[in-house]
Amino acid sequence: MARVAPKLSACLVLIIALLMATVAVAQPWPAAVRQIEDKGVTIVKEFEAPGGMKGYAARAGSRPISLYLTPDGKHVIIGTMLDAEGRNLSKPALDAAITLPDRQAAWPLLEQSSWIADGKDSAPRKLYVFTDPNCPYCHKYYEAARPWVEAGKVQLRHIPVGILKPTSPGKAAALLAADNPEKAMARHEANYQSGGITPMENVPDALQQKVAANNRLMSDLGIQGTPGIFYKDDKGTIQVRQGVPQGASLKQVMGPK
Repeated sequence: MARVAPKLSACLVLIIALLMATVAVAQPWPAAVRQIEDKGVTIVKEFEAPGGMKGYAARAGSRPISLYLTPDGKHVIIGTMLDAEGRNLSKPALDAAITLPDRQAAWPLLEQSSWIADGKDSAPRKLYVFTDPNCPYCHKYYEAARPWVEAGKVQLRHIPVGILKPTSPGKAAALLAADNPEKAMARHEANYQSGGITPMENVPDALQQKVAANNRLMSDLGIQGTPGIFYKDDKGTIQVRQGVPQGASLKQVMGPK
């Protein structure tokens, strides 16, 4: 029987150990989580979760998502976790693990999107807002922002998307195609309760592409509902708010009056 030289044997042991370590590093997640990873989702980081579960910050394409492994380790739940007061428990973990690096790169993409100015160009604070013309929460935020906009403190840059209803893409296209989009947006909001702007029929290809590009950008930046608000805080760091900010949160987003 052939014998392996001691040095060669030691090398083989080292190679096997390195291979085993590589496998261990490549597959650090539980089997149920790896099944999601096999479907094209990138697992970024594990985080603490309530209810005996383990949370995982993940990315589907460029969209951040949260996963929750049940206590038995056999099942994975995908989505947002809320507490009894309706607070989003997933967002802080996603912000820490994924969203913040994306925000800094997002600003030039927002600047290059098809947006409608609402307020003075000289306003010291500019906010980008993903807005669906049929979204009641977007309308609520539009009204809440009036004191800041009318005082010249804030310029909202509405990025029209068409996601909520069949008429949403046509309404978004009509806003973008208006001779004066800012006035068209104001008329739409003033008449929101009666339906707002009339959706455009037979939307030209160029306008369809603009609305579709806005939809894609919203998805790529991980915004899962409207309004989705991007703004820079007092330190110049890009922040994101999903939904209508209220109370102290509204002042934080809009800045001083």
